[in-house]
Amino acid sequence: MAKAPYTVVGTPFSTFTRTITLGLQHKSLQYNQLATLPQSVLALENHPFGYLPTLIIHEIDGKPTDVKLRESQAIVRFIDRVAPEPSLHLRSGSCVLEEKMWEFVSFAASFGFPIIEGGVVKPRIKAADEGKLSDGEVRQQIQEGVVKLQEYLTLVESLMAPEGFIFGETPTWADFFLFPLLADLRMVPEWVVVGKRLNTWVNTMDELPAVKATAAGTLSVGGRP
Repeated sequence: MAKAPYTVVGTPFSTFTRTITLGLQHKSLQYNQLATLPQSVLALENHPFGYLPTLIIHEIDGKPTDVKLRESQAIVRFIDRVAPEPSLHLRSGSCVLEEKMWEFVSFAASFGFPIIEGGVVKPRIKAADEGKLSDGEVRQQIQEGVVKLQEYLTLVESLMAPEGFIFGETPTWADFFLFPLLADLRMVPEWVVVGKRLNTWVNTMDELPAVKATAAGTLSVGGRP
């Protein structure tokens, strides 16, 4: 059996790792996945700061190698270069400036992650797993985070196309960066603040083969790190 040309280092529980596996699945690129937590020995062996994910490239121009590519936005650019189709970019000639897609990606990665995961999801899951706090105590603990969450989601919906994916008829990297965050948020009570447009979008994303193929091990199916 031929060795897969790529290895993804990172637990499926990691939202950034899932962004990468969503892209690989969508573009039908074969890979193996080494599930590990950030700051683990394996993570530190493959990323100088122990972050996730790392993509190990086992072949370049037909020659065997083991190049380690770190940081999600560097990895997606490599994926686009080796497999430009099906495209995850805005099509030229669309009504939206093509770079707006990368703007949205940055909004998800730089702001959405700390607001959704750090401010709401992770404190919620930690409290549920520990079982020490009442629901009311947890709500009080994260109330400021929920306010920021509502503000962020309102902004996100204002940037989305009226229907379909984030920018319309076809998915882009913007969808694949935001979806893992919203899939996690859907598993906590604070999902109730999510508006109609994002609810519809998540349901649309659920039908993608890449989403179904990358669900195992994520919070969305009850997984834990």
